[in-house]
Amino acid sequence: MTDYTAARTAMVDCQIRPSDVTKYPIIEAMLRIKREAFVPLAKRPVAYVGEHIDLGNNRVVLDPRVLAKMLDALAIQPDELVLDIGCGLGYSSAVCAHLAEMVVAVEENTSLAEDAARILSEQGVDNAVVHHGPLAQGAAEHGPYDVMVFEGGTEVIPAALLDQVKTGGRIGAIKMTGPLGKCQVGIKTAQGVNWKMAFDATAPVLPGFQKEAAFAF
Repeated sequence: MTDYTAARTAMVDCQIRPSDVTKYPIIEAMLRIKREAFVPLAKRPVAYVGEHIDLGNNRVVLDPRVLAKMLDALAIQPDELVLDIGCGLGYSSAVCAHLAEMVVAVEENTSLAEDAARILSEQGVDNAVVHHGPLAQGAAEHGPYDVMVFEGGTEVIPAALLDQVKTGGRIGAIKMTGPLGKCQVGIKTAQGVNWKMAFDATAPVLPGFQKEAAFAF
């Protein structure tokens, strides 16, 4: 039988800390939140491996190092409202909820959304709400947001979604170009978003964030 507490500690000590994640609230969240509860039952034995966990249909639970480094770069504060795009089964939302005042988790897959809401409730995460709807539409009625984070790759981000972030707010996204990707952090300004490279990372592109194929004769 897997000792998940030991596996969680090993994940933090062998994957998170060596990745230069220094903010204690992130370390604490990853030590406390039961990642195995937020992955498919058949995947629980590999819940703490250092890679993305497949949820089917080109969706994943992000590699814990990637999520931790992205959150470290975003520096979520305890009084902030976070929009979590593509929450899957809710692990990222639970981690963000440990850091923020409130999380709105957007999930368009009905089964994932229902399971995420149930698991978050079972795990006592009472400051995260699951919004069932298209990922690319976000959840404007609950915004504006201090932070927006994507749980998968993006090729394009709709302007209407970026409009849901406050001026001065931050956006964490894995921007994909073919098979290559970079996690970038954007700062929302009155003129748009200023993006800065954070680290190399790849993830399957989320539905609604693919670049339209160019027409060729």
